[in-house]
Amino acid sequence: MAAFVRIVESGGLAPAARDLGVTPSAMSKQLARLEARLGVRLLTRTTRRIALTPEGETYLARARDILAMVEAAEQDVTAGRGQPGGLLRVNTGTAFARHRLIPLLPDFFARYPGITLDLGVTDRQVDLVGDQLDVLLRTGPLGDSALLARRLAAGRRMVCAAPAYLDRRGRPTAPEDLLAHDCLVLRGQARLTAWPFRGAAGLQTLTVRGVATTDSAEALRDMALAGLGIIRVSGFIVARDIAEGRLVPLLEAEHVSEEVPVWAVTAPGRHRLPRVQAFVEFLAARAAAW
Repeated sequence: MAAFVRIVESGGLAPAARDLGVTPSAMSKQLARLEARLGVRLLTRTTRRIALTPEGETYLARARDILAMVEAAEQDVTAGRGQPGGLLRVNTGTAFARHRLIPLLPDFFARYPGITLDLGVTDRQVDLVGDQLDVLLRTGPLGDSALLARRLAAGRRMVCAAPAYLDRRGRPTAPEDLLAHDCLVLRGQARLTAWPFRGAAGLQTLTVRGVATTDSAEALRDMALAGLGIIRVSGFIVARDIAEGRLVPLLEAEHVSEEVPVWAVTAPGRHRLPRVQAFVEFLAARAAAW
């Protein structure tokens, strides 16, 4: 089972054999015995690549869960010998990485010197299981899934712009004024282009647009700082900029700011690994101050 998972993760028999310190022929024989015992083909192989069969995809997902539980069991019975250790694979968004996670890492490594980190940073959707991640850190609503999610903290969104932009285009004094302004949004995030406000007629939602879009929340902040337009983002992204006058909050009385939860998402099985538990508990303790 471990050999099969390594073949898939490394992209072939030869690299998997190198990782495990065996010959490619020995690795091929292990795979053949596994497929013979199961009575199905798990992989299709050509001279250039390997691909999972439908049965292989099903077996891979369960095999990863089982191997994670085996590792967790082994670490449970040896926990008294030392602190959690091993490679921790984490993925998070650009803004959260910069403003929340990375500043905490020196303290985390000081507390858990046996853990090493592989940190992926992207605002695109990732596959927690398929990308072999231990923890996915995300903000905002989560879709329904079989994954395990722990709520770490919650924040609010803010509407703001740079003084240079407001000097050039004027300051909006009513929500409707935004329709004549450049409002910068995240590409592919339809729910974030509808900005809610409270007015005389009650709650209204404005669909905004501007001169640019991006797939990165951090790039969105940088565009606002450059004076390109107005943004609506989680408060933690722009809190220091507002405190130091680089950005100015807008329409605070009218803006309806929904709660923005912060989640630590793990796959079943992997949540029991001591290094995963240590990381999530560390973040949860620090999140109280966010």
